[in-house]
Amino acid sequence: MCGIAGIYGQDYVAQDVYDALVTLQHRGQDSAGIVTYDDKFHTRKGIGLVRDVFHTRHMRDLTGYVGLGFNRYATMGSGSVDSVMPFISPSAFGVTLVFNGNVFNAHDLKKEIFEKDHRLVNSDSDGEVMLNIFTKSLSNQNADKIGAEHVYKAVESVHKRCKGAYAAVGYIAKQGMFAFRDPHGIRPLVFGIKKDGLHPSYIFASESVTLDILGYEYLDEVGPGEAIFIEETTRKVYRKVVGAKKFSPCLFEYVYFARPDSIINGISVYKSRMRMGKKLAKTIKKAKLKIDVVMPIPDSSRTAAFAVADELGLPYREGLVKNRYIGRTFIMPGQKIRKKSIRYKLNPMPLEISGKNVLLIDDSIVRGNTSKQIIDMVRGAGAKKVYFASYSPQIVSPNLYGIDIASKDELIAVNHSDEEICKIIGADALFYGNLKDVFDSCVEGNPKVKDLDMSCFDGRYITGDVTEEILKKQAASRNSERGGEVERDMEMDAGSSRTQLNLL
Repeated sequence: MCGIAGIYGQDYVAQDVYDALVTLQHRGQDSAGIVTYDDKFHTRKGIGLVRDVFHTRHMRDLTGYVGLGFNRYATMGSGSVDSVMPFISPSAFGVTLVFNGNVFNAHDLKKEIFEKDHRLVNSDSDGEVMLNIFTKSLSNQNADKIGAEHVYKAVESVHKRCKGAYAAVGYIAKQGMFAFRDPHGIRPLVFGIKKDGLHPSYIFASESVTLDILGYEYLDEVGPGEAIFIEETTRKVYRKVVGAKKFSPCLFEYVYFARPDSIINGISVYKSRMRMGKKLAKTIKKAKLKIDVVMPIPDSSRTAAFAVADELGLPYREGLVKNRYIGRTFIMPGQKIRKKSIRYKLNPMPLEISGKNVLLIDDSIVRGNTSKQIIDMVRGAGAKKVYFASYSPQIVSPNLYGIDIASKDELIAVNHSDEEICKIIGADALFYGNLKDVFDSCVEGNPKVKDLDMSCFDGRYITGDVTEEILKKQAASRNSERGGEVERDMEMDAGSSRTQLNLL
């Protein structure tokens, strides 16, 4: 899962691209990159948060009226700076591209590109693979000037060869900006405008909150299978659907990844989480437990936890305080270091916990390790009983569309019943959200959305091309890339620091 932005402005756009990446920091903290263009491309990439990668000396060099930005949360390739987008290709006038998602056949395509297309992919990133496919199609059209029809054909080529989910933004030197989305529209991409010069400025971004903060007027979503091209000299916008299939955006955006103040696919993330909490409360109410207080595990679960408390008529309290300056806990060598870091990140307040029956609300349970540690902390702060509720259902399948759940071996719900999980994490009672309730909570915000990608929860891969062999290959590939050195805790239920910036 990554955050992307593209701005087609008037003069110096690097600062706006930087600000866009800050609004999208929650979507990726591994690394970041910006490319700008005036008469040539200027690039800065690095490992870490946006504020750590870009300093004044770098921003001065990022001149130009076009800019692309990228925040990375790695689901494919190594963690080195070589795999950080944007990538630039010199062919077809010169093209740069960023994308969010996962092309799960990228390893096969990389080999095919070298052997058949005679092109070198010099990194482990599926982004560079996609760029090569796109530029090969442009080059094969032998155009003296790139127009919308050339871009449409190049996007069609991507749709035909790339398997998975993706939302992409790019720029062709002195020809125009383009954007496109996978045929099912799994990964989000919004489109906005600012009328501030001779020609309007345009922006593409992963979430609508970026447009709000940067002062752009929301125009539309990039549709499933749609390609958009903005011509350089006139800034005329061309749009065409070149390969749409059943619209099935990602459910996990609403459960976990997106900021609550974003609207994605016409659905408010905040409202969807509020509805998830209310439906979860009805399940909890049936257990007839004596609960004194409802507490969120910060940060993404706050909205749902408030709704649970409101529906149950119980006090809502912030009993776990988060240190906003501690790095990620789920990419650390060794269990002892990880446990220590989690304790540094979340600190319980005995004042709100001691002597009470506490209901903890979280967004999901993946492996259960962090859930257990948090429950232990709350007990250590004096809780009489600790009840645990995830407003999303049991995660039972790997994800191949941009979420880093690569193997069933990671998933506690695959080999354990709810009762067993409750004992493993040390809770006095355990509750999960119902999949239909979670689905309904989202689509209620936009009845035009009839389906969602819920592969993590139901094992149904909407692209129809995921086999057991592919799942095993992906798991093996991820393990190989990690080299066995780094244990990925993958605990979204930890309030782990992909929602961690506390940007609200």
